[in-house]
Amino acid sequence: MSTSVVPGQILSTMTSHQPGPGTHVYDNNILASITGRTVVTPAANKSAKPIISVPRLDASNAVRPNAATGTLPKVGSVVLCRITRVQQRQLSASILLVDPSADDIIAHTQTTDDSLQFQAVLRKEDIRAYEKDKIVMNDNYRVGDIVRATVISLGDERNYYISTAGNDYGVVVATSESGNAMVPASWKEMKDVVTGKGESRKVAKPT
Repeated sequence: MSTSVVPGQILSTMTSHQPGPGTHVYDNNILASITGRTVVTPAANKSAKPIISVPRLDASNAVRPNAATGTLPKVGSVVLCRITRVQQRQLSASILLVDPSADDIIAHTQTTDDSLQFQAVLRKEDIRAYEKDKIVMNDNYRVGDIVRATVISLGDERNYYISTAGNDYGVVVATSESGNAMVPASWKEMKDVVTGKGESRKVAKPT
């Protein structure tokens, strides 16, 4: 059965499947390298294994984010955001989706006009719940990152206040300095799927 996946999500193991396009292998597990839906190609013969792949999403199949259709975030809402500006004590983000499902996350890259989205602020002290005095903004998030967060205040008339304190919140999709997709390597690092180079991020626990 086809399922929605995001980069870094475990799809299967090398024991039962072969990796196809849009996947990579790490510690004998087959992981998604891109967002999309899984496709399993039956084994060619009895001695072969089925191939599991993640085809690139066709832009014509994108789902429009509900931020653009009038669903208002509220305190406690889970939101999917794109980081638009990083400063020393806070960062700015555009809320792309409100209470997103796994299917919704796939469509995030199709939303490019941040001026049409709800705006949010993530303050330094709301990034994580511990060692707040040691937080370095660029070690957690960078412009362009797609982040899962929760709304903690309706803020003012211009911005919502969001938080990523908690294991479920943080970066879900990111691009490396080289322009390649990245996958989670740990809770605080993502790796370029092409070069293998790691970059610091606060990574959301895969769903």
